[in-house]
Amino acid sequence: MSAPTAFAFCRRLLRRQWVLAVRRPVEVANPLLFFFMAIALFPLGLGPEPDRLASLAPGILWIIALLSNLLTSDSLFRSDFDDGSLDQLLLSPQPLYLSVLAYVLAQWLLTGALLALISPLFAVMLNLPGEAIGTLVLSLLLGTGVLSLLGGIGAALTVGLQRGGVLITLLILPLYLPVLIFGTAAVEASTSGLPAGPYLALLGGMLSLAIALAPFAMAAGLRISADAG
Repeated sequence: MSAPTAFAFCRRLLRRQWVLAVRRPVEVANPLLFFFMAIALFPLGLGPEPDRLASLAPGILWIIALLSNLLTSDSLFRSDFDDGSLDQLLLSPQPLYLSVLAYVLAQWLLTGALLALISPLFAVMLNLPGEAIGTLVLSLLLGTGVLSLLGGIGAALTVGLQRGGVLITLLILPLYLPVLIFGTAAVEASTSGLPAGPYLALLGGMLSLAIALAPFAMAAGLRISADAG
């Protein structure tokens, strides 16, 4: 029986990650629940004034999206490392670049993309103007893709460590800041009636660069972690 092609292998890997996620729905629900609880608490802490909430909404939504991504980054390769599946993946003749990209894509679809699609509901809770909601969704779709790829680098480097979550935060959080700045700026521009296109273009450029380079860093990090383990 011939070995599957690289893209067929990645398709199977993506489907496998989806099946595992369905069997562990808590891992999918945790970021969404965190997002909802944090959004619900901000009006209590800042006060219910609609104008004040609207002015702070872009930063609030983006900060919570960033923190939600951090919650899931540590588990990206953890279970496969623990059961030995990751070693088999490293020995596979298939390109590791595409394999880790499939892992990140599965995580992004279940967390970042899902958060982006339900973000209009939370934007309404914070009184974000309607004309900025489309920009919010698009900026989150682009930005969370970058966050997932950068988080994958941290997950690959710390997968063999017992307390890798804290180390991921220290390693990756500085790289998250440009995404947070440009994502928030895009939504604020739409709120003020200014063009958000330049900020979205920057997020798109960052996503393209991350897709091109981050999988190589993840592959190297996994090999280092496997050798150390």
